[in-house]
Amino acid sequence: MSNQREHWGSKAGFILAAAGSAIGLGNIWKFPYIAGENGGAAFIFVYLICIALIGLPVLIAEILIGRTTQRNPVGAFKKLSGKPFWIIIGSIGVMAGFIILSFYTVIAGWSIGYIVEALKGSFSQFADPKVSSDYFNNLVGNAGWVLSYHTLFSLLTMGVVYAGVNKGIENGSKIMMPVLFILLIILVIRGITLPGAEKGLAFFWSPDWSKITGQSVLIALGHAFFTISLGMGAMMTYGSYLSDKDNIPIASLQIVFLDTLIALLAGIAIFTSVFAMGQDPAVGPGLIFHTLPVVFAKMPGGVIFAVLFFLLLTLAALTSAISLLEVVVAYFVDERKWPRHKAVIVFGFVTLLIGVPSALSFNVMSDVLFFGHTWFDNADFLASNILLPGGGLFISIFVGWVWGFDKVYIELKKGSETLFEKHPRIILGWKIFLKYVSPVMIMIVFLHSIGLLESAILQIRTNWVMISLIVTVIYLFINLKMRNNK
Repeated sequence: MSNQREHWGSKAGFILAAAGSAIGLGNIWKFPYIAGENGGAAFIFVYLICIALIGLPVLIAEILIGRTTQRNPVGAFKKLSGKPFWIIIGSIGVMAGFIILSFYTVIAGWSIGYIVEALKGSFSQFADPKVSSDYFNNLVGNAGWVLSYHTLFSLLTMGVVYAGVNKGIENGSKIMMPVLFILLIILVIRGITLPGAEKGLAFFWSPDWSKITGQSVLIALGHAFFTISLGMGAMMTYGSYLSDKDNIPIASLQIVFLDTLIALLAGIAIFTSVFAMGQDPAVGPGLIFHTLPVVFAKMPGGVIFAVLFFLLLTLAALTSAISLLEVVVAYFVDERKWPRHKAVIVFGFVTLLIGVPSALSFNVMSDVLFFGHTWFDNADFLASNILLPGGGLFISIFVGWVWGFDKVYIELKKGSETLFEKHPRIILGWKIFLKYVSPVMIMIVFLHSIGLLESAILQIRTNWVMISLIVTVIYLFINLKMRNNK
């Protein structure tokens, strides 16, 4: 058996796979409703700024660590530092991917279930969102229904990763991503051609600056961080399959562009349809499984478009789930020298089993609480609110302050020589954002996500508190750098 490590067969394969990792349920489920609730185009503007400040710099850093070391998150920090603290930070990425996948497959399974429900004609009975909501609650209240689709989606994920980086992930992404885009374009065209669609476009694209508050900025910051799959080791692992000939800054920009484009197109497709069918766009998280089935029930050709939409949702979830499982698999292949097939089967089924309590949190275990919350809610909180921002924060600190920027520059320049020759200030701008801006922004997201910052941010009347926070964080980083240099 050959121990030679796999690599991407083409630049396009990496871009599509990495964009697939970033494009998930958050783009199609979460982004449209948070944009609609927070000022439409005004929120989108703020969100794009946040992507530039926090998302792109950290994405470049995470991919760079992976390519430089040709290892998974644990192996990467072990190779670059060797210190136990940073090896633990690498473990956070593997652990985050493992935990997220365990409950992500539950939600993704619902999208497969709704493809079946659409084909059965179940949506035709939905006269209003109350009926649709009750139907959805009955479905997720059925343990057999949830577990069966959770298992099916897990097996699909395992099947792609089992085939390997080239034959599985890369080839799968080359098929799934174009299909996802085509499906979305079809739904956008259907939406904008419906009578009354202009109201949906106005809702989504007309800026309402009165809704931009401290809270909405924090929401934009948080989503900008989470939407690109930062801090969970996926981009680092995917980056480890790159060669020195690949241009990381350009590739990262393309990934961010595709991720944002899909989110915007999803918003257009959803809100034009919702308004055209006279439904409430401000229903929050229930927009997908409560409101849209009613929209499809009233829409001409609704069954076809319902199937296409939930197929789109399933593909988006699958491309993300694949990257999460690959993080865990890569660790055991690189560090424990397991054969890929063994790692996929063992840990694919382990995550499937650990996901069972999350699946049962909506039915037979709904009253079984840990720290006042269900198993699903606790897993979600631990991964999304603690492990991911924590991992992203330390990635930016490591590259910006610990690794040594002379070494970072040498590695980043590989494959990007022409870019840096024509635009020498790019590296300086990235360095400033990564060392000073991104860590502070991630810290704000982290404090907000665990509930320590919300009330303080909303009550700020001057800029002194924010300035003090920034100065304190920078001071701590400088001290950390000085200690590492000694």
